[in-house]
Amino acid sequence: MKPSSFYETWVSLNDSGALAKAVQKNENVTLRDVDSALLSVPVSSGGFLSLISNVADERIGQIGQAARDLTIQRFGRTVNLYIPLYLSNYCVNNCAYCWFGKEQDIERKTLTLDEVEVEGRRLISEGYRNVLLVAGESKAEAPVSYIAESVALMKKIGFVFVGIETQTFTVDEYKLLGAAGVDSVTVYQETYDEKIYKRVHPSGPKKDFKWRLDTADRVAQAGIRSIGLGVLLGLGDYRRDAVMLATHVKHMQKQHWQNSVSISFPRIHAAPGRFAPDNPVSDSQLVRLILAMRLAFPDSILTLSTRESAKLRDRMFGLGINQVSAGSKTSPGAYAGERGKEGAGEQFPVSDARTPAEVVEAIRKKGLEWVWKDWDTNLKPVS
Repeated sequence: MKPSSFYETWVSLNDSGALAKAVQKNENVTLRDVDSALLSVPVSSGGFLSLISNVADERIGQIGQAARDLTIQRFGRTVNLYIPLYLSNYCVNNCAYCWFGKEQDIERKTLTLDEVEVEGRRLISEGYRNVLLVAGESKAEAPVSYIAESVALMKKIGFVFVGIETQTFTVDEYKLLGAAGVDSVTVYQETYDEKIYKRVHPSGPKKDFKWRLDTADRVAQAGIRSIGLGVLLGLGDYRRDAVMLATHVKHMQKQHWQNSVSISFPRIHAAPGRFAPDNPVSDSQLVRLILAMRLAFPDSILTLSTRESAKLRDRMFGLGINQVSAGSKTSPGAYAGERGKEGAGEQFPVSDARTPAEVVEAIRKKGLEWVWKDWDTNLKPVS
């Protein structure tokens, strides 16, 4: 039987009222529910709801300890380091929260392959072996062929693990990227609330809610082994998006069990123009979500980027989070020195601007080891 798409699951949860009931249940969580959730790991769907509730703050110490112990048990005392490399900031979408939007007045730049190599070698010299290639959505400036060539180049110069976060593709196009060496595809749904999704994506290919929702299924069908999921925290209701994200991870684990699923937690701190998130997410809500995800998905890599402050990131090292970026820049050509913030436009401001060495020292002070290389690539890819 052909695996169902996640869109079918999403429709079922909304039409049946199951999602609404879950959100309502979250409002009635008691401290007893939280204590009960901690008795069984991985936590159940009900346990997950309890752990993301406001009441869970009263047990945050115990929850954090459980998440820390589980992270060490499954991953050891390690934190993986990766770096995003921006290929292009051209984009045909007009996402309300993103500086790459086509109507934003920024300097545009697409790196040549020679420039991609210069950027890549600079990052190799700093120790990185795990890179995430990022590009705005533009078939003219960053077609699938260009991304494939960039991926192959990164592998050639020494990167062990190459992920992409770009426009979404068909199954056949993902197969092409897999053949070029892509190890992972990151695709954030942004929000699982279709009404909000349509409002913040008024134009461009990304406005197709269903197409984006089924992207992870297409990646898995193409044979790419690792898939990164997440929501842009602040767009939709925190509880609703958290429940749907957890459901999406479970769907991928059930329908595409050969694949690994990582989870990221991007949060809106700043946005172009007068855009302000309707549902801002507090530090305590973010921490609860990270801890709940670790206790629900013990074997998933949990990632926290430099969108967050150094103080919060340091707190979460090893406390559920076991992969972070360091020394990140969010504009094309920023690493090699020709361009910085004054040059090509950045996608979003970086909050944790520490150097890789400073982040490594912070990890060391937590009694953890830093890892530049993703050993998961020793596993055979999906055929």
